[in-house]
Amino acid sequence: MGSNWSDRRVVVTGLGCASSLGLDADPLWKNIIAGKCGVSRVENFDISAYDCQIAAEVKNFDPTPAFPSPKEVRRTDRFTHFGVYAGWGALKDSGLDLGRVDLTQVGVFLGSGIGGLYTTEEQHKILLNKGPGRVSPFMIPMLILNMASGLLALYHGLKGPNFATCSACATSTHALGEAWAVIKRGDAQVMLAGGTEATIVPLGMAGFAAMRAMSTRNQDPLHSSRPFDKDRDGFVMGEGAAVLVLEELEHARARGARIYCEVVGYGNTCDASHMTAPDPEGEGAGRAMHMALRHAGLPTEAVDYVNCHATSTPVGDVCESQMLKHVFGDHARKMAISSTKGATGHMLGAAGAIEMVICCKAVEAQVIPPTINLENPDPACDLDYTAHTARERKLDVFANNSFGFGGHNAIVIGRKFQG
Repeated sequence: MGSNWSDRRVVVTGLGCASSLGLDADPLWKNIIAGKCGVSRVENFDISAYDCQIAAEVKNFDPTPAFPSPKEVRRTDRFTHFGVYAGWGALKDSGLDLGRVDLTQVGVFLGSGIGGLYTTEEQHKILLNKGPGRVSPFMIPMLILNMASGLLALYHGLKGPNFATCSACATSTHALGEAWAVIKRGDAQVMLAGGTEATIVPLGMAGFAAMRAMSTRNQDPLHSSRPFDKDRDGFVMGEGAAVLVLEELEHARARGARIYCEVVGYGNTCDASHMTAPDPEGEGAGRAMHMALRHAGLPTEAVDYVNCHATSTPVGDVCESQMLKHVFGDHARKMAISSTKGATGHMLGAAGAIEMVICCKAVEAQVIPPTINLENPDPACDLDYTAHTARERKLDVFANNSFGFGGHNAIVIGRKFQG
């Protein structure tokens, strides 16, 4: 990587999302800092036979405005609806006039952990009940997880680099980091990056419940996801999408774009330790943090805030806290930390991107979002997790952590833009 690579700067100029707490970055942020929670009893199907009966569903969602026609909506899976909608929102927010840019220089990295699970389930039922001749010709394009990325590009004519990342719950942070690298090396001027997920379907809920991974606090949905709390009993599924517009700085300046923050570092490592559990000491995650800081050219004490992956699982929250103490030493106790999954649920492949949207809004407002439901702190989690209430604080540099089944670690570092 020559000096040219390192000279290019990458900024965030647009935010879009679909979540249980809002279909846009502004309502999402207002609800996050107000300590609201998007978790409720599942309404999408009869959940009564399931161990876990709660999730963070996206209610009253109409993807139509983001699609060329209602027919296109019918031919696509719910995960694609969310992804295309979030991308459309991010483009609008960015103010980018696609008629005035080179579309070969605008790309999309929009990932998903699981893809079209709703389609898989529905079409399998049709196969069993009506036979192979009745399976939809759109089944394969509906369920493959790259389709959200492909169609977002198709609908807007974006001809730059395009693929779908897939690394379970690290998916969308990998998309953001890889998009940053593409712009840094000069292969695109603008990248739409993020993740989308729609797994609140019978098969998805049954599969994660069978792993004993999800909370069964069914009588109290609003307090079911409780990162770092000693009474946590598993994650709560969320659905939705988030997409950010990343842009080369001079390109953004030339069009007078609003800049949320600058992306300065990215770390990508593997634990190679266990199929689903994180490394107990957070060793792989720690290497990802060091890598991201090295890219950013920043010392550990420069980090003001960490948005943790912490999903409210018994093991994961402790491992992540351990990692922060190993990497940051004494500074770990001076940083502001939070997990926003108590509010949004765990959006799996979309988690890192929705959390990046929240980080961008946090830098803009100079406010740390809270960790809700942290009533009885776990003694093994003894850092400052910004319990219950948002807090005003000088926020220049943040780290956004995401970790996925398979031992995947992805961390993106952003900082307040300095001209």
